[in-house]
Amino acid sequence: MAFPIFSATLNLLLFLVLPLSAFAQTPNITLGSNLVASETSVPWKSPSGEFAFGFHQINNQKFFLLAIWFDTIPEKTIVWYANGDDPAPEGSKVELTVDGSFRLTSPQGREIWKPQSSIDGVAYAVLFNNGNFILADKSSQSLWETFKDPRDTMLPTQILEVGGKLSSRLKENSYSKGRFLLRLQPNDGSILLKPIALPTGFEYGAYFKSNTSDDASPKNSGYQLVFDKSGLLNVFLDSRSVVNLTKGIELPTGDYYYRATLDVDGLFTLYAHPRAQINGRWGRTWFAIWSVPDDICSDSNGDLGGGPCGYNSYCRLGANRRPICECLPGFSLFDTQDKFGGCKQNRMPNCEQGESKPEDLYAMQEVPNTFWPTSSNFEQMQSLNEDECRRLCLSDCNCVVTVIKEGSCWKKKLPVSNGRQDYNTYGKALIKVSKSTVSLEEATVRKSNRENKDQTTLVLAGAILLGSSALLIVLFVVAVSLLLLHSQHRRRKLTKSSSILETNLRSFTYKDLKEATDGFREELGRGSFGTVYKGLLTSHSSGNYVAVKKLERMVQEGEKEFKTEAMAIAKTHHKNLVRLIGFCDEEPHRLLVYEFMSNGTLASFLFGISRPDWNKRIQMAFGIARALTYLHEECSTQIIHCDIKPQNILLDDTFTARISDFGLAKLLMNEQTRTHTAIRGTRGYVAPEWFRNMPITAKVDVYSYGVMLLEIICCRKSLEMESKNEEEIILADWAYDCYKGRKLEQLVKDDEEAKNDTKRLERLAMVAIWCIQEDPSLRPSMRTVTQMLEGIVQVSLPPCPSPFSSMC
Repeated sequence: MAFPIFSATLNLLLFLVLPLSAFAQTPNITLGSNLVASETSVPWKSPSGEFAFGFHQINNQKFFLLAIWFDTIPEKTIVWYANGDDPAPEGSKVELTVDGSFRLTSPQGREIWKPQSSIDGVAYAVLFNNGNFILADKSSQSLWETFKDPRDTMLPTQILEVGGKLSSRLKENSYSKGRFLLRLQPNDGSILLKPIALPTGFEYGAYFKSNTSDDASPKNSGYQLVFDKSGLLNVFLDSRSVVNLTKGIELPTGDYYYRATLDVDGLFTLYAHPRAQINGRWGRTWFAIWSVPDDICSDSNGDLGGGPCGYNSYCRLGANRRPICECLPGFSLFDTQDKFGGCKQNRMPNCEQGESKPEDLYAMQEVPNTFWPTSSNFEQMQSLNEDECRRLCLSDCNCVVTVIKEGSCWKKKLPVSNGRQDYNTYGKALIKVSKSTVSLEEATVRKSNRENKDQTTLVLAGAILLGSSALLIVLFVVAVSLLLLHSQHRRRKLTKSSSILETNLRSFTYKDLKEATDGFREELGRGSFGTVYKGLLTSHSSGNYVAVKKLERMVQEGEKEFKTEAMAIAKTHHKNLVRLIGFCDEEPHRLLVYEFMSNGTLASFLFGISRPDWNKRIQMAFGIARALTYLHEECSTQIIHCDIKPQNILLDDTFTARISDFGLAKLLMNEQTRTHTAIRGTRGYVAPEWFRNMPITAKVDVYSYGVMLLEIICCRKSLEMESKNEEEIILADWAYDCYKGRKLEQLVKDDEEAKNDTKRLERLAMVAIWCIQEDPSLRPSMRTVTQMLEGIVQVSLPPCPSPFSSMC
């Protein structure tokens, strides 16, 4: 049965083994050729014109992908891209240099991307009619090609070898690496689909596995995934047989383009698109003709990760077996642009209910046939009816989700993960939601309406009382009008005088924030310029808690700090930065309103009683590094934080690390690289140049990050004066001693996960030691730090951080 299928792919194999010269009589991209990123950039095209290689503008912004796309259809569908995690600014250039190198650089000369494999002696490049872009040598042998370095898509005639993989995109409008992976598994031969943890890339359990492995006979396992010219996906086995993954599908009749894509929702899908118009019309766009798995909601059942829909949500199947993700009642999307990224709680239960009864404040909203089988339960109660289960959850401040199933009532811990709606199983979920619906905005509108009504009544009353004199009426109306105009002008001055309005932040009144914080009652923390209070803004779109920073030093320095911090944060947009929601700028009151981070600080997470999960800690370290790279290199105005430490890293509902408190940030214009300023920061994290009257650059943040990275690795503070072992008091010194003595396992002590991950432990320790070099010029940039952490850049052996100290 396998022989006919094998014969059907013989032409494909002949195509792949022929030399490039058989298909490219003359190279169409010669040494010295280049493309510059702009809206009018003309791409390189395949001989047929069906595919284009060049710069693709991202979302009508001044950023571009170096990409390959279908060029003869309206969608211009991208099938390969180079720099998904690092979009190229306008003016960037991709060049095949005269010395045979191929790379993408920014207008300032920074290398954005180049092929990862080592290539020498490139003679020319060519884009074939099958969509494969190849760098070739003088003998027309391929040195590197996009078909062997795929992203999320395969094209007909493309082969995925053992160990090869596809990575989904993060979002429909984002080309960063996403949460799903397809791999042809080594030593197994099966095609696996897996969710992964971002940004580490840690692979969770598979939610799809092909039947192309043979445990009894390993030699009969798959070694190639082949996308043949007819549009079918086949796995070639070592026994010279073939398994057709797409067996049983009916390919459309006529002339069609095909692509197989690992989509953002985790499905591996085969698509078709007409090659040409019919009667002057395209008729239809891309349509799915096959996909796996059949039920991603139920097949994703691992113990780790948030599942296909993320935390605090549930998955249900829609048309074409596509997952539809729904937030729990009382929750909203963590990122409104990412429907698969999980949800956050809009308003957390208030444990201090006073004299109010729980049922007066909250209601239990029902979600039928919805379950989270792998999420942890914190209490199970048997032989309870539904009313008793509702009542017990309502009265329990820690209970937000409870599940009624199989005669039991389960209380669930937040966040809940791998949720699904399964109508084959009887039961339901009950979600605690707040009954409060009145918003500050509505109250403000009502108050304004009342004021306007009162003012109108005043005018009418005056007119009636003075009706005997037309002249007095005119004078009265003029006087009242002038008073109203003056009042409106004053209100506009109070709310619009600040240039911060240019950032489209929300403007609050002092009274709003005083009410939201219950008279600034609950203090979250204190900083050098003010105190942070917990508040609740029912008018905010998410209805969530907020952190209100009240600036108390109203001297000139305090005012300048307010402007600096507000403008800096307002212009930043990164998932690992705390978002500024709004501000109050009423003399003498200046306040900033931030997102509330429900899981406290990184310090409390690291230095608590129990040691946190190793992979979670590393994920946080990666996120913080990415955010610092963004602040240092990707903002319109460079931002140096100057006080990076675990206390200034906050954790949101999903334990994502977010950098907070830009109050100490020193802003530099693009043409500036360094500045002199007074010492800032916190003992133990301050770079040596602060004490040496040296120029302060972004490298001070690199130093602080290195110290904090060691804390993340070891789960201990940078200074432990009470340590019984004198050598362990200063973490940086002890860490270098352990590294130099090849005793890194001592840093993680009882952490078995870290001990079993020796290569990554060593790499992280080496990166941290590079960061804490006393000489700022030896420290890498945060971009290089990020690349070293991710394994993109090799980490060389670090020197002793303090060359003149005794530890060296």
